[in-house]
Amino acid sequence: QVRLVESGGGLVQAGGSLRLSCAASGYTFSNRFVGWYRQAPGRQREPVASISSGDITNYVDSVKGRFTISRDNAKNTVYLQMNSLKPEDTAVYYCNAPILITSGYWGQGTQVTVSS
Repeated sequence: QVRLVESGGGLVQAGGSLRLSCAASGYTFSNRFVGWYRQAPGRQREPVASISSGDITNYVDSVKGRFTISRDNAKNTVYLQMNSLKPEDTAVYYCNAPILITSGYWGQGTQVTVSS
């Protein structure tokens, strides 16, 4: 049974940093595309960052230069380092992989709240 567990969120002041983690069981992140997504209140879930099977990273323009996605294959975990946080980064953050999204699976997410 697949399970994705996001953690590391919290309340932080603008300009601060957080490191999100996404640990997987029943699914292997290694050599596979994984993305971080976020959903702010009243808004649709949107992609934030991704790492390809070849470890090529991609970011939405609003987080470029501030967020970094990485993975630790030994721990089957993907990370999102978030620096210079802004109030508009406030959202629930999720990680996921295409085949899991297609099946309708999402983890519980982790709340990030950035105060001004």
